[in-house]
Amino acid sequence: MEDQREIALQAWCEAQTGLAQQALQSVSGDASFRRYFRVQSEDNSLIAVDCPPQQEPLLPFLAIAEAYAQGNIPVPQVLAVDIEKGFMLQSDLGQTLLLSKLRRDNMRQYYAQALAMLPAIMRVQETADGPLPAYNEALLTRELNLFHDWLLEQQLSLTLDARERQLWGDFCQQMIDNALQQPTVGVHRDYHSRNLMVQPDHSLAVIDFQDAVCGPITYDAVSLLRDCYIEWPDAWVDELAQQLRTNLQAEQILASDVSATDWQRWFDYMGLQRHTKAAGIFARLAIRDGKDGYLNDVPRTLSYMIRIAARYPALQPFQQWLQRRVWPLVANMR
Repeated sequence: MEDQREIALQAWCEAQTGLAQQALQSVSGDASFRRYFRVQSEDNSLIAVDCPPQQEPLLPFLAIAEAYAQGNIPVPQVLAVDIEKGFMLQSDLGQTLLLSKLRRDNMRQYYAQALAMLPAIMRVQETADGPLPAYNEALLTRELNLFHDWLLEQQLSLTLDARERQLWGDFCQQMIDNALQQPTVGVHRDYHSRNLMVQPDHSLAVIDFQDAVCGPITYDAVSLLRDCYIEWPDAWVDELAQQLRTNLQAEQILASDVSATDWQRWFDYMGLQRHTKAAGIFARLAIRDGKDGYLNDVPRTLSYMIRIAARYPALQPFQQWLQRRVWPLVANMR
């Protein structure tokens, strides 16, 4: 079926560009059913996107792309689309992921750019189709359950006893309460070094925003600074997070009375929620979709959780359980 879709996409691209295309050059897949290919136009290269309509409808991407562009957020330009087929042609932002450029001597400059784009993203809370979906308790709960269902039960074959279920439930409620306490803004929802493209002038452009929601103000910042794919010293991350707090207060997006302590707690708990979800997704990608490489990222996400949870007395029972019960299983997973 995939080969048939690829052949159909190639024919569609030829019709759109007026050029015979060689076999499509795969750019990447991501943690979804979408696939990306590089094709040629008369003047330059373009990106062809295959989004199977039943799994990955294009309309959310198109609506958010338009809203982001109107908000002066650098995103790919949509050049042609077939909603029914699930095909799209868009401008080519190049091949350089931010992840591939980050080093200790340049991370502050690149992260300053990425954080500077967040106010514009936060202001996008609706599209031409209406308000963005709410990052509500039901969605937060579904995301947290990915960790329990896919990592603990399926990947690690760990069944929780009554005491552990209580510990898990208490942790989830703390994560949900923290998320819902925060100011609500537009959230990209996957804002990290694999979804930021470095342009020839060293500026950044944004991709993979089709799951945007209205949600907690720290979400995108912690996605970026506590990235699942690259790790920095905690002191550096905390400093950049606090710089964002003062910038958002200057932009009047964040109330001036939000203290450094409150912000840090919002940020840290939000990171715990995100890494809990991410670890579950990585296990699901391996088990359900055969993408075993994502298991390599589980130890990093779990080590974040153990280290950051240790900062907060209310989380220490859960933190100690992670360290004693879950970490040994993850360490031996591969």
